[in-house]
Amino acid sequence: MVHSTASHLASPDMQQCLQNCLDCHSICLSTVTVYCLQQTGKHTEAAHVRLMLDCAEICQTSANFMLRGSELHRLTCGVCAEVCERCAAECESFATDAQMQACADVCRRCAKSCRQMATMAVG
Repeated sequence: MVHSTASHLASPDMQQCLQNCLDCHSICLSTVTVYCLQQTGKHTEAAHVRLMLDCAEICQTSANFMLRGSELHRLTCGVCAEVCERCAAECESFATDAQMQACADVCRRCAKSCRQMATMAVG
């Protein structure tokens, strides 16, 4: 877990979202670069690789926006939720692949918490 004394991270919901973004970034990046590129077929198709890299990147960006207390973090979280949902659906299409299912699960958790952050009222 990321630790900070900054007041903008005081919310447990934001702390959880931040951790989910960092986890999703890590698993998407490692899955696509270590696992998928060693496989064949659909695992290595350009659209699949691109989506997984997009997911890893937007998760890192959303985490960075939250860490620095950007007032725009709700916008990046909204985009992050959308990309994570798409990535989860794509990873779930690998029906019997445990690694891809694990990635989908992390993407779904991140999407849920980012969607919550994106819709929270500005306080």
